[in-house]
This record gives sequence, structure tokens and C-alpha cells, in this order.
Amino acid sequence: MSIPDDSAAWGGRANPDDLRRYRRNLQSEVDSAALYRAMADHEPQPELADVYRRLAQVEEAHVEFWCRRLVKAGVQRPPLLPSWRARVLMALARRLGAKTVLPVVAAQESQDRATYDAQREASGTQMPAQERSHARLLARLASPGGATWDGGAYARLEGRHGAGGGNALRAAVLGANDGLVSTFSLVMGVAGAQFESSTVLATGLAGMLAGACSMAMGEWVSVQSSREMYARQIAAEADELAEVPAEEQAELALIYRAKGFEAAEAEAIAARVIADKDTALDTLAREELGINPDDLGGSAGNAAAASFVVFLVGALVPVLPLFYLDGQAAIVGSAVASALGLFAIGAGISLFTGRHAAWSGLRQLAIGLAAAAVTYGAGRGLEGMFGG
Repeated sequence: MSIPDDSAAWGGRANPDDLRRYRRNLQSEVDSAALYRAMADHEPQPELADVYRRLAQVEEAHVEFWCRRLVKAGVQRPPLLPSWRARVLMALARRLGAKTVLPVVAAQESQDRATYDAQREASGTQMPAQERSHARLLARLASPGGATWDGGAYARLEGRHGAGGGNALRAAVLGANDGLVSTFSLVMGVAGAQFESSTVLATGLAGMLAGACSMAMGEWVSVQSSREMYARQIAAEADELAEVPAEEQAELALIYRAKGFEAAEAEAIAARVIADKDTALDTLAREELGINPDDLGGSAGNAAAASFVVFLVGALVPVLPLFYLDGQAAIVGSAVASALGLFAIGAGISLFTGRHAAWSGLRQLAIGLAAAAVTYGAGRGLEGMFGG
């Protein structure tokens, strides 16, 4: 599809601020198109892959729109290359699947949904409506049970504006950050107390394992409690389905109405679903409760293992230099490695926030160093009080 060029509708020549905005818009659309293509290529559900391809086609039309603007302003057509952020997300989609990056993409679309509302060049085009439609669609896909929504419903929502909304990545980054900051702070606290290098290393290792075990246990309890709660909710839903099936059918019809189906169509679908008790319970769990009965929120053991590993990965950063260095060099090496790790984690967090990677990295570095400075100062104070 294409977006009509209506430059005569608003008049005027592009100034430097306009050109910067055009380039910013163009880069955003290039990133979105490339990312949707990657998600489509690595989405196992054909209907979802088709949705991502249609989204990519719309974003590619937006790319051409902003390219035309730049060319008309006398700027040579720029290379259409994804940014580093988009390339990282594309790599994650290729390796881990489209579902892994979906929450990040949905959050970004929600943030950008009103980008074109006040831009005069987009006035009179479908672009503002398409961006809002994309945000709603992706929010629904990223919500609990969103991936089970029927393909026809996708088409209905997306078609309204002519374009035919617990994040594993975030948890991994923040878990690694917890491991790095807590272990780095512990190492600096012991170093501040002037303990021997072997004691600093032993303390770092003990803190690393203790923290990883604590994270794993906490995650196991959290996920297992959620699984038990979901199982209880599904059992209650089964009782209601057996006792008052007409009420459950009416609730299901309302859900389909809220998704855009006409009243008669929603009622007919609900009647067909309720007629099969097993299908009815599965559908009610997904649509009414937002629960996937096949996994009940995931495996508690897998969640615990993942938490253990990501905490350990972060905690290893300040500990590894202690194996190879001694004395003051070991402490400096641990601090340097931790500083680099903190900056890298901050840059990684910018994948979710959309902020500049350097700014996020420096902010994370400042926070981590502040925490380490506090514990180092506390260690020095204790050494002064009890060290003789």
C-alpha cells in the first residue's frame, strides 16, 4: 500500500527542524518495518505471522512517505538501515521467537501511537489512525491470552483504519542487574573493610550464590503460587459452567462483542463454543480469565532456573577479576568490570524504554557506583571502628 503525498495541503518549505523530524520519523518506520518482517519470519502461528507481515507493509508505506519528503526538500535518499536497537530485537526474535520481543514492541507502539497526530505532513493521510490501530492491536497480542485471539478478530481491528497494546527480556536484564549491583556492592564493602584478597573473593562467591539461590526460590514461590491460583480459578469456572451454562454463554458473547463482533455473530460463536464443554472451559479460561490452561503461567522450575542463571551471570562480572588479580589490582579490576557491565545493562534497558543507549548506560553506571560507594564507605567505617 502507499500513502498519498499531499504536500500542497499544508504548503511551506522544510526547515532544519522539519528535516530532523523527517529523519527521525523515517528511522522509526524503517526500524518497525524490519522488526515486523523478522517477527513474521520467526512466528510459528501462520495467522500471527500474517498479521506481522501486514504491519510491515504499512510501515514500509510510511517509509516511502518520509523518503519522498526528504527528497522533495533536496536531501538525497538516505540508506534505509535499521538502528542498533532494532537489530538487537531482530536478533532476539530470530533466536528466541517473535513472542519474546512482542511486549517490547507493543510498549514502543503504545508510546508512539500519537506521534503523527500533530504533524501537519500527516494531516489528511491514514498514518495517525494506522499508528493508533497498531498500538491497540499489539497491546491485545501482548496481553494474557492475546496470542489465542482468532485471526478474524485481528483483521477486524486492523481493518478499521485501512491497515488491510511479565516481560521475559526485561526480567532477564533486571535479574542480571540485581546480581551485578548486589555482588559489586558486597565486594566493595568487604574491600573497604581492608580484608585480604582471599576473603574478598570468598565473600563475593558466597554473596553471588546466596543471591542466586534467593532469587530462584523467590521466583519459584511466585510462579507456583500463581499456578495454584490459576488452577483454582479454572476449577471455579468449571463449576459455574456446569451450574449456569446460560450465564457463561452470555458472558462469552459479551467478550466477543467487546472485540468487535456484531451481536448476532458474537452470540452464535458463544453458542457453538458452549456446546462443547471441554472447548468451553478452555475458551472461558483464556478469554474471560486471561489464563492459558496449557501452562498456567509457565513452569515454576524453569522460572527458578532462569532467575538463578541470570542473577549468576550478572554477579560473575565483579567476581571474575578477583580470580586472576590480587590486592588493590583485584579491587580496581572488579570495579572496572562492574562499571562496564553496568553501562551495558543500562544500554540494554534502553531497548524497553526507548531512551538513548548512552544516557541509559550512564544513568545505570551512576546508580551502581553510588550503591558501591555506600557499601565501601560503610566497610571503611567498620574497619576504623573495629580494625584497631
